[in-house]
Amino acid sequence: MTACIVGIAHTPFGKLDAETVESLVVRVAREALADAGIEAEDVDEIVLGHFNGGFSAQDFTAALVLQAAPAFRFKPATRVENACATGSAAVHQGLKAIAAGSARIVLVVGVEQMTKTPATEVGGILLKASYLPEDGKTEGGFAGIFGKIADLYFQRHGDQSDALARIAAKNHKNGVGNPYAQLRKDLGYEFCRTESEKNPRVAGPLKRTDCSLVSDGAAAIVLADVATTLRLGKPAVAFRAAEHAQDFLPLSKRDVLKFEGCAEAWRRARARSGVELGDLSLVETHDCFTIAELIEYEAMGLAKPGEGARLLDEGIVAKDGKLPVNPSGGLKAKGHPIGATGVSMHVLAAQQLRGEAGAMQVKDASLCGLYNMGGAAVANYVSILERLR
Repeated sequence: MTACIVGIAHTPFGKLDAETVESLVVRVAREALADAGIEAEDVDEIVLGHFNGGFSAQDFTAALVLQAAPAFRFKPATRVENACATGSAAVHQGLKAIAAGSARIVLVVGVEQMTKTPATEVGGILLKASYLPEDGKTEGGFAGIFGKIADLYFQRHGDQSDALARIAAKNHKNGVGNPYAQLRKDLGYEFCRTESEKNPRVAGPLKRTDCSLVSDGAAAIVLADVATTLRLGKPAVAFRAAEHAQDFLPLSKRDVLKFEGCAEAWRRARARSGVELGDLSLVETHDCFTIAELIEYEAMGLAKPGEGARLLDEGIVAKDGKLPVNPSGGLKAKGHPIGATGVSMHVLAAQQLRGEAGAMQVKDASLCGLYNMGGAAVANYVSILERLR
């Protein structure tokens, strides 16, 4: 254990027309400092996660965090990017600064504003997170990539439409209790399972309810070393593990149905932390598409290949199940502002472990695992967090 989360902040996710990247960054930076009970001058380093990729005209956005307080002037501030895992990349960068001894307190912010981009352009921007020489002309943009993955999974393991609908229904039901969620509506299994005018097919076997939402939003955490954490005397959450495994970008160089980078990141995190899956109170995982969550069950070791649907049938991953997965509603209900997602996951995990998750709260939560993915299991980040006693 080298660092703890001592402050958190989170905006609602959704279509935030009145906000800008700058206003979102400033808002969560100030709120995270207030939650930690510290001032801007106490921060040694700033890390911003922001994918952008064309969503916003303003680039060079690490410097925008300085707009939150005059005392941030001249402090190191760096922007990091690793596709849809950008937020966790920023968190891990902050952890490394503390582990290296170059910082005692690090402010990590994740942000994205996507909804001001015309819908016709969003898919093309997201497709940049795939290997363009092979997949650059994929119909349906990034959803088309996961449509292909779903097709391949169905071919190998049989039609899994029921399982995908159960994942969507589970996460939307959970999302009703998430005050930050973009879509707080229990859509029900039948709606998610049935192709309709309101739930049309998007790519391959994936329907609209199988796809995460285009979103605006921001989240922030304050990281501190252990000595500083104890001195602050605030409710804190410690990192038992933080692991990153990067895989090949071209799908042709790997078996994409195995999500081997995801499996490797979880294996390393379990080894580092001494924690097994059965020890976890809950998991927040990257359900950019329902097929991703299904494969992630198998990659993390909850089920054998092709048997992920069993976890849904037996209620294991339900909010009141043996291992709740995405009690926040996941990306499906919450939304997926790219650069903010990984930081959001850490905020929501911290709320669970601090006993402050409200209607999302998992009873007696003491250990949380989270998985944030960039591309099709290319950038793979796993954190295991525990309540600091």
